[in-house]
Amino acid sequence: MTDELTPETPDEEEQPIKQRKNGLYPGVSDELAENMKRGWADTELRDLEPIAQASYAARRRAALSARFPGERLVIPAGLLKTRSNDTEYAFRAATEYVHLTGDQTDGSVLVLEPRTGGAEGHVETLYRLPRSNRENGEFWLDGMGELWVGRRNSLDESAALLGIACKDVRELPELLKEATGPVRVVRGHDAPIEQALHDKVTAERDEELRVYLSEARLVKDAFEIGELQKAVDSTARGFADVVKVLDKAEATSERYIEGTFFLRARVEGNDVGYGSICAAGPHATTLHWVRNDGAVRSGDLLLLDAGVETTSLYTADITRTLPINGRYTDLQRKIYDAVYEAQEAGIAAVKPGASFRDFHDASQQVLAEKLVEWGLVEGPAKRVLELGLQRRWTLHGTGHMLGLDVHDCAAARTESYVDGTLEPGMVLTVEPGLYFQADDVTVPEEYRGIGVRIEDDILVTEDGNRNLSVALPRRSDEVEAWMADLLGK
Repeated sequence: MTDELTPETPDEEEQPIKQRKNGLYPGVSDELAENMKRGWADTELRDLEPIAQASYAARRRAALSARFPGERLVIPAGLLKTRSNDTEYAFRAATEYVHLTGDQTDGSVLVLEPRTGGAEGHVETLYRLPRSNRENGEFWLDGMGELWVGRRNSLDESAALLGIACKDVRELPELLKEATGPVRVVRGHDAPIEQALHDKVTAERDEELRVYLSEARLVKDAFEIGELQKAVDSTARGFADVVKVLDKAEATSERYIEGTFFLRARVEGNDVGYGSICAAGPHATTLHWVRNDGAVRSGDLLLLDAGVETTSLYTADITRTLPINGRYTDLQRKIYDAVYEAQEAGIAAVKPGASFRDFHDASQQVLAEKLVEWGLVEGPAKRVLELGLQRRWTLHGTGHMLGLDVHDCAAARTESYVDGTLEPGMVLTVEPGLYFQADDVTVPEEYRGIGVRIEDDILVTEDGNRNLSVALPRRSDEVEAWMADLLGK
């Protein structure tokens, strides 16, 4: 990474570039300052077409406006976060902001202001940084100027692409301080904006806004379903990539698997949707194993839980448990097939009108029966389920909503989500598992250190469901055949 404009004197070194917003750098000659103002081509983009999700985002904003009439609503994209010293993490815009705008620009803020004169609806304005100013040297002297971080869209370009009027975000804090009437803000993303509103908002009212925006994502529209299918398809290709390099992973570590999948995510999408779980051997029994620094050994299982995030920020979430040498042992197959049977029961329970909890209950029923059958817990299965005894080995819920967040709609009310009813357009995961910890002396020694999870992304349809990740084989014999084909065996 290149350093920013090297200072020419010790005094200048004491004042980092990023802290000098506007105004010329003290060590710059008048001649250079004048030279840097001139000779730049007009790069304004014209005749731009709206982005694919612009019309969908407009409908989402209209629904939001109808839910909170007469109130000012403030939804920030968020700010860059420091990773260390003067470097930042890669920016990921706040989910609520992306859902309502389709935009991903740091520091931007969507504001819905009530119309004056008693008119219905809101005036929608997206506040964001304009192009860097070349007259005052901002574009090359400011650490966030375009010379350092790249060109950004002008306000007119942004308006054309997003279908929203755009203004300079630097004007917004003062405007908000002067605002009258009821205001709500999505908290946790932009401290200066929250500070400007600190005496105008309440935690209770802001939480109502956050909950509404979470529940508004429960049912996906056509654009979102298409993006989730793209994410799933890229993820399937990423899993195939991993199978092809398992020999290299054996020679190195789980990190080779992580890096291989990450390459697919970056080439075909924006990033991974969450930290990839590349858990080989006993690490598969740790639900969120993201260290990915362990050994990969022939004869063990690899639990790969990963998802590509599209450029529009929708993520897949798929898990496969693969035999590293291409063939399950008899015990591995027995455990895997039990989880597969549980997942089949869970997927069958996903349909419109069903309770959200139904697919979990169906999967747990199968797993409880298997644990009783294997003599690992005293039955009958009904007793096991009533006492929750199966949870020693099943550990987690069987699925969650999926979308812009891997655990989407997390702020939704219990009655709307986990106690709610499935509707067409909802997308959720079905992911039962069995995990026998390496130190669990309540199970036979040969079970210890085996972890199996199978996870697919399921769309609720008008007449049932559709498995978006059906392209990735699930049955144990199909997994072995798929791996053999990829490896040319």
